[in-house]
Amino acid sequence: MAPTTPSPRPSAALDPPIALEPAMAANGIGSFDWDLRRDLIVGDARACRILGIDDPAENPGLPPLTAESFLALLHPEDAPIVRRRVEHAVRELGQCGAYYRTLFADGEMHAVRFRARVLADEDGKPSHMVGFVWDATVELHKRVRADRLALLREERTRFIKEAARALSEATTMQDVARVFTELPLPGIPPDGLILAVLESGRIQILRSTGYDPAAPPPYDHVPLDADHPAALALRTRTPVFLGSRAAYQERFPGAWPQVSPSPKHAWAFLPLVASGRPLGVCLVSFDEERALDSEDRTLLSTLGGMVAQSLARARLHDAEHELAAGLQRVLLPRSIPPLPGFTSAVRYLPAGTGLQIGGDWYDVVPLPGGHVGLVIGDVQGHDVHAAGVMGQLRIALRAYAAEGHPPAAVMARASRFLADLDTGHFATCLYVEVNVDYGAAYAVRAGHLDPLVRRADGSSAIQPVAGGLPLGIDPENSYPVTRFTLDPGELLLLCTDGLVETRTVDIDAGMERLRVAIGGAHTVQAQGPDALEALADRIVGAAADSHDRDDDIAMLLLRWEGPAEARPRQLRRRIPQADLQQISEVRGELRDAVRRWGVGDLADTVELLTSELVTNALVHTDRDALLTARLYQEGGEAGPARLRVEVDDESDLWPKRRTPGEQASSGRGLMLVEALADAWGVDPRGSGKRMWFELIHHQ
Repeated sequence: MAPTTPSPRPSAALDPPIALEPAMAANGIGSFDWDLRRDLIVGDARACRILGIDDPAENPGLPPLTAESFLALLHPEDAPIVRRRVEHAVRELGQCGAYYRTLFADGEMHAVRFRARVLADEDGKPSHMVGFVWDATVELHKRVRADRLALLREERTRFIKEAARALSEATTMQDVARVFTELPLPGIPPDGLILAVLESGRIQILRSTGYDPAAPPPYDHVPLDADHPAALALRTRTPVFLGSRAAYQERFPGAWPQVSPSPKHAWAFLPLVASGRPLGVCLVSFDEERALDSEDRTLLSTLGGMVAQSLARARLHDAEHELAAGLQRVLLPRSIPPLPGFTSAVRYLPAGTGLQIGGDWYDVVPLPGGHVGLVIGDVQGHDVHAAGVMGQLRIALRAYAAEGHPPAAVMARASRFLADLDTGHFATCLYVEVNVDYGAAYAVRAGHLDPLVRRADGSSAIQPVAGGLPLGIDPENSYPVTRFTLDPGELLLLCTDGLVETRTVDIDAGMERLRVAIGGAHTVQAQGPDALEALADRIVGAAADSHDRDDDIAMLLLRWEGPAEARPRQLRRRIPQADLQQISEVRGELRDAVRRWGVGDLADTVELLTSELVTNALVHTDRDALLTARLYQEGGEAGPARLRVEVDDESDLWPKRRTPGEQASSGRGLMLVEALADAWGVDPRGSGKRMWFELIHHQ
């Protein structure tokens, strides 16, 4: 804007030619004469009004209007342009014209156009510039409106792009509602926004802004067949615009009583329709009456279409993920059963993409004889098919374990089961059977990760387990058993590869990180269930925060608390006749047992003699053998401890003591028992016999 200055006055009025006066008056055109030599500008009465200066005829004696005082009237952006054009016309003795803005004394902006010619004297030098001026303020207003509309269109174009981006990033219906109710509408800023969805034949509000939360919402649970603008918009697939309260009351008298307490004065109801299906309604409301023009309505209709498409995607997303979550809840155990002598914690975390469902699973199976079976597995794939295969495999493996089969047989049967399903999927799995009395663990691995163990002193290590092929690849594949032991308070961790492997971290590095995470004194101090749950949260939480993770996570933590004080110092095991491999497992369990009973110096002897008795029973009979080991005190607490081992079989064949030669490979069993045991014998039973020996441990 040009600074406001006292209006210069022309020194005299210019009389236009009499022939032109009627035409100039009819068109509001004024004339002027600029004496270039004296720098004096003179205009007629109309020119003075157009320029916004006083008429010299009415105010004689005012200062003359010069070039500089004239230019001072112009808008600062326009004055240089006018100056250049006038100077060029004077140099060339030519014509010039310009459009400029000028600020009147009352502060109102006007616009003027002029057209002039430079006249020369008898010597050919410029002497006068004469011309016409006319008011262009209407043109100025049109330009301002056009600029404003252009700016508004630019803002709306940018708004549509930003709204489309924000809505495309909304994944759930609540996300769509949040994005819509936070959108600014350029040119028509709303005072209230509501996003409502169609559920069971009623329009129900999902989210709103600009309304009193304490007041009952006037547009909630509206039936689709109601005489209501929201219902009409959805039934006809056509927006409903109401520019005033009177218009609302006239068109929808039945719905008006619910709306009348509201302070809103104008409404726009936008139907949300995607692929021909009605989804809901967007409501845009205003606190003042507003007549929306065609561009406003086009903007709102475009916005409604984008919201409808985003809402359709979000509704499908919500339905799919609810289905996936429900399926995963059914396939995984609801809770871990109480396990006497153990504390456990489990976690499952989906990958965060797709349906968030996959083939990872965990299970804890109570077993006969005070054992517990731990299962962690991963079926190939991250889809509903993989989840279905996982569910079948989990149930089958659980059944095999609950029947009492040894770990190797459980894994072999599960592999044959998956191969017989012929799904095209394979699975990795780790199965560990833990003895609640003695902490002995028997593990079999089918292409899966090794377990991790945290010892009572806070150290941690990866526990190597001999492995076989993944389940379902070779039905005849066998699985070796690895035995290790846990002391009271020690922790066993089983997990799938999603916990340790990401796009930037390989399995070895991830396993080392996990080993460090579960180790340390801070993980050993607290031994209650809450401490184990906190450790599980910390481990899985660190994995969940990783942006590189793209696989599901299943994790199982088990801490052996040790046998109860009242538990008798006794070990009973049945050894199948056809499973000689279990002899070594029983020897290991017996060694652990006598060590915990405080007679560990007898371990070598008891292991040797037990092996001889069990082998004799299995080799020379066609039935199973039953091993029982007991430790008791003679003469009370002060007396020596007596360890008694019994092996029962159902054969009537009595063992015979032989004297083998130097080169014989067998026949020394009873000789060893007789030489090393403090007492031994063979007792008849109702069916079969019982061989036994005793070792005395002195304090």
